[in-house]
Amino acid sequence: MLLRLLALSCLLPGVAAALTSLTFEPPAGVPAKGRHVVFLSGDEEYRGEEALPMLAKVLSQRHGFRCTVLFALDPDGTINPDNQRSLADSAALDSADALVLALRFRQWPDEAMERFVRAFHRGVPLIALRTSTHAFNFPATSRWAAYAWNSKAPWPGGFGKHVLGETWVTHWGKHKGEATRTVVAEGAASDPLLRGVGPIFGDSDVYEAYPPADARLLLRGLVLRGMNPGDAPAEHRKPRATDKQPQGVNDPAMPVAWTRLFRNEAGTTNRVFTTTLGAATDLRDESLRRLVVNAVFWGLGLEVPAKADVTPVDPYEPRAYGFRAFRYQLRPADYALGRTVPPGGTPPPLPPKAPAKK
Repeated sequence: MLLRLLALSCLLPGVAAALTSLTFEPPAGVPAKGRHVVFLSGDEEYRGEEALPMLAKVLSQRHGFRCTVLFALDPDGTINPDNQRSLADSAALDSADALVLALRFRQWPDEAMERFVRAFHRGVPLIALRTSTHAFNFPATSRWAAYAWNSKAPWPGGFGKHVLGETWVTHWGKHKGEATRTVVAEGAASDPLLRGVGPIFGDSDVYEAYPPADARLLLRGLVLRGMNPGDAPAEHRKPRATDKQPQGVNDPAMPVAWTRLFRNEAGTTNRVFTTTLGAATDLRDESLRRLVVNAVFWGLGLEVPAKADVTPVDPYEPRAYGFRAFRYQLRPADYALGRTVPPGGTPPPLPPKAPAKK
């Protein structure tokens, strides 16, 4: 079996490693950018393991970046986003020029976390999607406790709040019942990151979010009355988590995309782009794909294209988001260049928790 997989990795075009991670090289005819973008997948709900290979293919094959996608794997080499303690081939972080994050509640081993922190302290740009606002969930006794989403000190709100600009607060729109349509934030219409970006529809809901004063807001997200692009904005009110005061859910609409320049503890500055959109199904929207691609260019200090080509390289049919809904028993090679992703199985249910001892 191992020899067959090794042979497969040699036959798949553009793939440098197909067993435990994927690396996509720019094709002939596309000028290489000379930059290495590393994609970190690992979220249990929003199918980052499907979205990030698609984005990596676009950035490598259409725009000339070298792209590596890392996955959470089980010991048998199959992808399991529920495995919060896995990040295979984390050595790729040592040469990363930019990081794209689709993470949720990770508890990586020390070796992987050390590499992530070194990259962060080098000042690499961070492009963070959806649940990356609550990327880590280390216990209070861990050396990485400050990065955890529920950290109280020295970083209240952890890596998400301290670095990206927000942590997990609430579902502001009704989860799986009220979708999102974006509008441009005040004063942001001429921002380079919005080049070629029109209104975005996402079937994920708006998160409650309060980016810091130093953030540049790009987009706000209208809570819609239903799950269709043409649905009208919702008009109901709900209390804010911060002060319990009610407001209209679109008065004002919550921020869903912003940037900031963050000076980290090592004294370098990270360019940070955060969007609370980013479910794999959201990324069927051309404008959201373009926004993420633009953010990579911006993060690396490169000129943002007037209208970046974001056509998926291979068929892209992501599964709907939800827990225990990932494509079961697939391997990184199933997402390789030129492959149509097989349907995969449905993961078995988790065993019931043992009753608490009295």
